[in-house]
Amino acid sequence: MQAEQVEIAQFLAQHPPFDSLPSKAINELAQQVEVAYFRAHTDILLFGQDIADLYVIRSGSVEMYRRNGELDNRLTTAGIFGQMGLLMNRKVRFPAKALEDTLVYCINVELFNRYCDEFDSFADYFETDGNVRLHQAIVEQADGNDLTTAKVKSLIHRDVVTVNTDSTVQQVAQLMTDESVSSVLVTDSTKPINDDPEEDDGQVVGIITDKDLRTKVIAHGLAFDTPAHTIMSTNLVLLDANAYVFEAVLAMLRDNLHHLPVVQKRRPIGVISLSDILRYESQSSLLLVRGILAQQSIEDLTHYARQLPNVFVRMVNEDANSHMIGTAMAVIGRTFKQRLLVLAEEKYGPPPVAYCFIALGSMARDEQLIVTDQDNALILDDDYDDELHDTYFQNIADFVCDGLAQCGYTYCDGEIMASFKKWRKTRAQWFEQFAQWIELPKPQALLNSSIFFDLDGVWGKTKWADELKIFIAKQSKVNRVFLANMAANARNRTPPLGFFKGFVMEHNGQHKRSMNLKRRGTAPLSDVIRVHALAVGSRKQNSFERLEDIIEAKLLPQGKAQDLRDALEYIAMMRIRHQAWQIEQGEEPDNDLDPHLLSPFEQRNLKEAFAILEKAQSYLKFSYSANSGVK
Repeated sequence: MQAEQVEIAQFLAQHPPFDSLPSKAINELAQQVEVAYFRAHTDILLFGQDIADLYVIRSGSVEMYRRNGELDNRLTTAGIFGQMGLLMNRKVRFPAKALEDTLVYCINVELFNRYCDEFDSFADYFETDGNVRLHQAIVEQADGNDLTTAKVKSLIHRDVVTVNTDSTVQQVAQLMTDESVSSVLVTDSTKPINDDPEEDDGQVVGIITDKDLRTKVIAHGLAFDTPAHTIMSTNLVLLDANAYVFEAVLAMLRDNLHHLPVVQKRRPIGVISLSDILRYESQSSLLLVRGILAQQSIEDLTHYARQLPNVFVRMVNEDANSHMIGTAMAVIGRTFKQRLLVLAEEKYGPPPVAYCFIALGSMARDEQLIVTDQDNALILDDDYDDELHDTYFQNIADFVCDGLAQCGYTYCDGEIMASFKKWRKTRAQWFEQFAQWIELPKPQALLNSSIFFDLDGVWGKTKWADELKIFIAKQSKVNRVFLANMAANARNRTPPLGFFKGFVMEHNGQHKRSMNLKRRGTAPLSDVIRVHALAVGSRKQNSFERLEDIIEAKLLPQGKAQDLRDALEYIAMMRIRHQAWQIEQGEEPDNDLDPHLLSPFEQRNLKEAFAILEKAQSYLKFSYSANSGVK
């Protein structure tokens, strides 16, 4: 080959989809490429005209437009255009114009078609658009682990078995024998069913297991006509049918349960036992949860917490997805809090009034990773008396927050912690506070909303946290001004994409030449999803589960919610793998990634994910208005 053709071959071999071709094919391509030059601001392709070549940018930049004249994309070196026209009757679908002096390689349609026929990877690149390619990458990433896709409902193979509260224990035992089950749910036919399934558990009031019959009936010599309601367990822990199997295992170990009722829209559809999910057990993370509950002091917990980085790395190496890892890390974090609260009450005595310790932010969303701080608060009973009770709850809060810091959950820079008195409020005060944030969406209120609107009860009267979630969902949905301001606030953190769709990196400080995948990626995506979730009245906390409610409400154009899910999953996994790699290298994990360390394939998909975020933020601007409300 001539020197110029060698240079063309070397260039193409560095960029997808040509980098997947064998050397012989690349060399043939280089010998047949034609070179074209376009001055700045001149048209390259016009809509509807005939097209006979695929274009690859060697230098310069090109703007792509939709048929209505709206800018669609900007491409720079190694960017490819013209493929849609070649695949659709050889007519230009997206007009192109040189933004600056531009040199392009032209590959004739006959060679393009032949390579599509001969090389699957080459064809796959062109036969799917960017969003579809990203989705395929997500699917392939998850293929290796059933835990990432298996839902709890897949374990239910029979109808739920129930008894009435006035059934006798003999009738219960006979039914369990006849149905070959180890537990039954107890229902109360006199209990009215709430019209809102999110606020009601149907008519289920308890559960009876084999153990209950042994320990509460036989061991105590109770009569066979004893009513079922006298021996049933009433402190039910319910799991949604769409939860992952992994979440069920963690819930069972966290609460020391052997049977778990499964609900669909808050109505029971079955019960699963620990044996049902034994084959899904992940020893590392589950044993850590169990071990946390056995520690007897802060010093023990601090020592035990040193295992957490290795547990995180193992989950990553086992190909768990971001939802699974985020859930596991959040459950582990909650367990540390729960154990610290037990130790705190042992030290300072029982609480003078009831309370609920709540988690906020990523822990509440089940999106916590290895690099995290602590966001928490306290809900106090309305009988709380500041003069009588403040010292006790200050001691409790300090004990927990200091303990978490020693276990690796750093103090919150924004001081969103229960150790600060302003974040210890009574139930009535919290309702008043949330109402004020929603009615008067000032900048600080919007900042607080982005943190406090993701909340979850960890300890104590956790039902109080659920009541706040219901209040937030109902009040936010009908307040157009608040939604408009939340939408504007969600556009503040933009993805790290430049004018030419290249990565924009930090230029100063310790992490220059890198980009923060949390601050510029997962966090703004969560912000966008939260706005849409509030608009449809969703009471979910996890971003992926919120997207399910958004899809069901048909709020977004078809396919856009799936795009958001794929973008969040891809950026989150990039962040997760980056942190795992740092841990394995003996480095302190962070959120700052140098994109030059990624393969061209990974860079392309990451750009696609950031582009989805960029478009989603633009959609917020036009879909939420303080004057007209949600469109």
